[in-house]
Amino acid sequence: MTSTPTVAPGGAAEPAAAPPRPTPAAARRRRPGRLRRHAWQYVFLAPMLLLFVAFTLWPMVASWWYSFFDWDGVGPATEWVGLANFTEVLGNERFWHAFRNSFLFSLAAICVEMPLALLVAILLNSRRLRGRNLYRLFLFLPVVTTTAVVGIVFAVLLDPAGGFVNEVLRSAGIVDSPVSFLSESSALPTVMAVDVWKGFGITLVYWLAALQTVPEDLYEAAKVDGANGRQTLRHVTLPVIAPIGVVILLLTFQKSMNPFDLVQAMTQAGPNYATDVVATYIYRYAFNPELNAPRYGFACAAGVVFGVITLVMTALQAPLLRRQYLKGSR
Repeated sequence: MTSTPTVAPGGAAEPAAAPPRPTPAAARRRRPGRLRRHAWQYVFLAPMLLLFVAFTLWPMVASWWYSFFDWDGVGPATEWVGLANFTEVLGNERFWHAFRNSFLFSLAAICVEMPLALLVAILLNSRRLRGRNLYRLFLFLPVVTTTAVVGIVFAVLLDPAGGFVNEVLRSAGIVDSPVSFLSESSALPTVMAVDVWKGFGITLVYWLAALQTVPEDLYEAAKVDGANGRQTLRHVTLPVIAPIGVVILLLTFQKSMNPFDLVQAMTQAGPNYATDVVATYIYRYAFNPELNAPRYGFACAAGVVFGVITLVMTALQAPLLRRQYLKGSR
């Protein structure tokens, strides 16, 4: 039903009156609330939020709280010691030895894994390379392989008493006697090499994703200008992917600072603590049955100290990330 215009006394038609607008209160009553409109989204998010709180947020908060207690993990924590655990951690030589080894793992990942992954990514990014997807698959397979399984397999392969690697070396005449790859002097470089091999595929994927962001127009312009492959790499590819490279640096640094599962599977932090890292150091005080009583409070303090130091080291890289981002956005 349409409204008809009214006629004024002078004969001119007046426009029909507009229907009254609903009040804000009525409008709020008519449209469903935010919770009702997004009810299903909250339902699907609830399990993830519960798991995050239970297995990430609460352990972080609890670690800070228990680090102020001399607690063995049984019953409530009642023996308050204040900063005594932190003082003991900072003055413990074995903690700094473990931290040094953890830092060496990151250094190997940054100085060896990242450049090699970049070179391989440039090769696999070429459209002229046949079977490049198959090569990517083979290089990524170690990433999806369970780290504990990788550690056990390499420990068997490198065993001086009948290990496959030693058998091959002796059959080829390279060595006369078995090589102890996991001895006190060579265990750390060996485990670091396995860690680089294990994480190589994910760093490769990062670099391949970065190379996909380089516009083809830049390559065509460089080709028109007569630039060769090396010049194109130096003046086109590397400057464009530099901001993403800083992000890859941060991700690689964070990933390689905690090689617990690989070290525990291959050497159990031995021999003579040669491959001890901060994660195995914390595990030893928290769960090692050889101790008279577990020291969960001390282990929590060591974890807090390690987390703070890692956070500071990561924050120191933030200016580099910001500088590269600003340079890339110009």
